[in-house]
Amino acid sequence: MTNERNTKQRRLLAVAALLWMGWVCLLIRDFLTNFALVKGRYMKILVTGSNGQLGSELRTVLESSCPGRSVYTSSSDLDITDRRAVEAFMRQGAFSHVVNCAAYTAVDRAEEEKLRCAEVNIDGISNIARLADELNYKILHISTDYVFDGTNNRPYTESDKPAPLSVYGSTKRKGETALLGLAPQSIIIRTGWLYSAFGRNFVKTILGRADKADSLRVVFDQVGTPTYAADLAAAIVEIITRHPWKSGIYNYANEGVASWYDFATAILCLAGMPDKAAQITPILSADYSTPALRPSYSVLDKSKIKATFGLTISHWQTALQRCLKNL
Repeated sequence: MTNERNTKQRRLLAVAALLWMGWVCLLIRDFLTNFALVKGRYMKILVTGSNGQLGSELRTVLESSCPGRSVYTSSSDLDITDRRAVEAFMRQGAFSHVVNCAAYTAVDRAEEEKLRCAEVNIDGISNIARLADELNYKILHISTDYVFDGTNNRPYTESDKPAPLSVYGSTKRKGETALLGLAPQSIIIRTGWLYSAFGRNFVKTILGRADKADSLRVVFDQVGTPTYAADLAAAIVEIITRHPWKSGIYNYANEGVASWYDFATAILCLAGMPDKAAQITPILSADYSTPALRPSYSVLDKSKIKATFGLTISHWQTALQRCLKNL
């Protein structure tokens, strides 16, 4: 009996020792991770919404510039509206940075699906932000020019007062506010009119319709700046990997100004279809009714992001040429 009792005691002590060693290893890992983060030597980036236009471009840039140091999730991998799932994922991941590209972006459908839009655009980023201070990761969040109402007659700066016209714009603005309340050291980048070789977007829509229709009708009284998602992705990676972290709200788009009509015409001309471009009919927004209102003017002033991070930004037509070569 004594031998059996001693054997059991030794086994219990061995199990306890293993558990203790495991706990110590976790403490050491967390200490080293946090130490490396403080010293700027550790980098492990989580990209949410990685199957979208910007997320896909980020994967391309990150795997080229710093391969193997990022994790990419889609909604099927990580539902950012599930608070417990996000918390478990963040605790396990030991990330240094989170780039949140996940968003509900169906602008017109959002007028009907208000709850779902809010869950993704407000609750989702809130879930990501809650543990930022505890786990010491930095957040870069993507927002939109649709936080503005379009009544300006000059490019919008980061300090201009938001006044969204749509459910989508309203939820994105509330998401910004929630993020800065929970993780004030975050970076928010407002952008708009995104297109890419990945996913569905205005460029692909115009090219597809040009092959099927004799003429196209495109609004000319909504003005902004087309933004190549690959250029934005490159800017994000440069900000994260090459510069000291400087929190705040920033604007990013390609240089220049265009209406949707100008953009559509340029797409077809640069794609070698000038005859099709000449057949586009410019129309007023009033003649193309949509469930969601859109700002008539959403050009963004990019002075702050260029001065802070030393970025050089291409003109939208130059960027469009590069995109078309990848289609």
